[in-house]
Amino acid sequence: MRLHFPLLVLTCALFALAGCTGRLPGGAPVSEDILKQASEDTADFALYPVTRAFLPTVAHWPPTGKQENLSWIGASRGAKTQIIQPGDKLTLAIWDSGDNSLLTSLDQKVVQLQDVTVAANGSIFMPYVGNISVIGLTPDLAREDLQAALEAIVPSAQLQLSMSEGRNNSVDLVSGVANPGTYPMPDRNYSVLGLISAGGGISSSLNNPQIRLMRGGNIYGTSIDRLLNNPNLDTLLRGGDRVFVEEDQRYFLSFGAAGKEALHIFTKDQVSAMDAVSIMGGLNDSKADPGGLLILREYPANAITTGVRGPRMTRVVFSVDLDSTDGIFSARRFQINPDDLIIATESPINDVLTVSNIIGNFVGVFNATSNLAN
Repeated sequence: MRLHFPLLVLTCALFALAGCTGRLPGGAPVSEDILKQASEDTADFALYPVTRAFLPTVAHWPPTGKQENLSWIGASRGAKTQIIQPGDKLTLAIWDSGDNSLLTSLDQKVVQLQDVTVAANGSIFMPYVGNISVIGLTPDLAREDLQAALEAIVPSAQLQLSMSEGRNNSVDLVSGVANPGTYPMPDRNYSVLGLISAGGGISSSLNNPQIRLMRGGNIYGTSIDRLLNNPNLDTLLRGGDRVFVEEDQRYFLSFGAAGKEALHIFTKDQVSAMDAVSIMGGLNDSKADPGGLLILREYPANAITTGVRGPRMTRVVFSVDLDSTDGIFSARRFQINPDDLIIATESPINDVLTVSNIIGNFVGVFNATSNLAN
């Protein structure tokens, strides 16, 4: 086969390009390029290989990215009865069998007082008795107090009481469940998990769902996974509480020869470097350099101040070698922070293969052209 002069020129140019630059334009970065920059005096970032010896050091460095350091309220035990609060509605049924009753007639021996609202001061009004305070009482204790007050006026009367919870004995389940809404508290032993169950459970579409509890002017938070695995965190609700279930807002980015270049939501509370590789679809088998997984992170300025355990510079590159046993085990323990950028670098050998493929394609074209000409 005779190699045409134009093809020879193209071949030489391509090899010269690969030889001078180390790689062809475009595609993912090569780890050697970044590691070389780290050794230069003008480098504006610090490089740290992720090894077993390094893991205890980085574990004490300050957190980075979007961190929601919300506290949570531990579980406790409450009364298995309800407590009357302002806004609750009471229904009173009064029986009196006396012939000359003040409350009933000969044909009707029972009187119903429907939906008597507990006033802001915690009292209700009863005919012939007046205002009686019932705030903070259980329905049974309130019935006894009302019965005693009524007997002073109508000795033969008997009273029955039922209660319907108002706003101060209800909680709001706002989002993240099958049936959001306002739910009355059946008793004082009503917990967060009980409310979520009443709401039909958590939506399966949420990544690492987080629970937020608004109480007064405070917001408390934790993950559903942590709550399910720690029964002592199933906190009791109070009237007026508002509960949200939402997707984890933390994320990391993947770039380069990764299975997918995208923004990835955290799928659990703690995501390791190996977890992140799985989340982003692994590495591109034909392009990626397993020995050059890079994690870029930016620390706050106070992380490099004197007396603080932290990196040498605010901009940090962690290198993970997935070609070594120590690198693989260390990647399983190295924690990804929110807003981290993970770069799957490209193997330098791919440039040579690219050049070879281009030459092969041109050889095929010129051979076909030569055959046609002959």
